[in-house]
Amino acid sequence: MRLVNSVCVITGGASGLGAATARLLSQSGAKVAIWDMNEQEGKSLESELSPNSIFCKVNIGDTQSIEDAIKETLSKFSQINVLVNCAGVPLAAWTLYRGEAHPLDSFEEVFRINVIGTFNVTRLVAKQMISQPMFGKDRGVIVNVASVAGFEGQQGTVAYASSKGAVIGMTLPLARDLAYYKIRVAALAPGPFETKMGSLIAPQVSEKLLKAIPLRRFGEASEFALAAKFIIENQYITGQTLRIDGGVVLPNL
Repeated sequence: MRLVNSVCVITGGASGLGAATARLLSQSGAKVAIWDMNEQEGKSLESELSPNSIFCKVNIGDTQSIEDAIKETLSKFSQINVLVNCAGVPLAAWTLYRGEAHPLDSFEEVFRINVIGTFNVTRLVAKQMISQPMFGKDRGVIVNVASVAGFEGQQGTVAYASSKGAVIGMTLPLARDLAYYKIRVAALAPGPFETKMGSLIAPQVSEKLLKAIPLRRFGEASEFALAAKFIIENQYITGQTLRIDGGVVLPNL
């Protein structure tokens, strides 16, 4: 899909990988809708990317919030051509820790946002996409954001890793379901990146991770954005999950 004059929705778009993606897509000629809970950072980015941007306060765990954001985005830009599902939450918790079992409510919360939230946004935005005319060879493009943890979950990541495994698992059937409508779906699986979420990694774990990465550094948010742009623009990619991880095979941390 060509980016010039396309309308791109980025959930979790106010910071980190989402914000970097919003900036690059905007620089490439797209109109950008920043969907996020963080109003302060979201409005700041909207101002930076103005006039071809809009911030919508969105809770992806709430259907009404998503539907309201779709209406708000359409009121400004009239269409939605691209969705990048960056919104998600991490969680560090062991299955058993000092004899206590993993809290079930926190496990459910991670799935509610990372899996159900991602699917909820996808199904509602896809419904809007099919009501629109073709935009080049595509009617729409959806990029899910998974993680290498979805392939190689580490100690203390059972909730996060299994949620990202579910995102990987939903990508191919979504692509198959939506191909009839000329909507492509793919996923990115980033490894360790220099973001606020990445900064939550304990220093001793971070040191081990760096040794496991052949490139000996964490990824930069701009490099993630380039990968998202590649998927959007390459009109023969669908159903795939692309690792962007510096060649890491995570050790048993």
